[in-house]
Amino acid sequence: MIKDRIREDMKAAMRSHDAARLSTIRLLLAAIKQREIDEQIESTDDDILAVIAKMVKQRRDSVEQYRAGGRDDLAQNEQAEIDVLQAYLPQALTDDEIAAIIDEATAAVGLTGMAAMGKVMALVKPRVNGRADLGKVSALIKARLTA
Repeated sequence: MIKDRIREDMKAAMRSHDAARLSTIRLLLAAIKQREIDEQIESTDDDILAVIAKMVKQRRDSVEQYRAGGRDDLAQNEQAEIDVLQAYLPQALTDDEIAAIIDEATAAVGLTGMAAMGKVMALVKPRVNGRADLGKVSALIKARLTA
């Protein structure tokens, strides 16, 4: 399980006195634990991947804002956290792979136009979760359905 790997990485970061990595891993474990408490569940790997993807997205947004504000020092800290978190995500999908998944889902739904957006997204989301930015996927689906 991913959770076990995260815990082992936390121990390794403690042993190597890697404070930045340790801090990020502790934040991740806290976010996972918070989700488990809020939803009263035991997290699966898919749940953990969703938490990690959300944290990466938040940090990417922060990097953009910090750079726009001229705070490159803070942007570098956020980027370092992104690098640690991405180690737990599966290999990212290429644009061609995403397009193929969208094409399959569109064919399965059998509808065209924006009326099919929700149904196509419902089919695509589980297949790309943690492996692609859902905002980008949504934009690609819109482009495909309106073309």
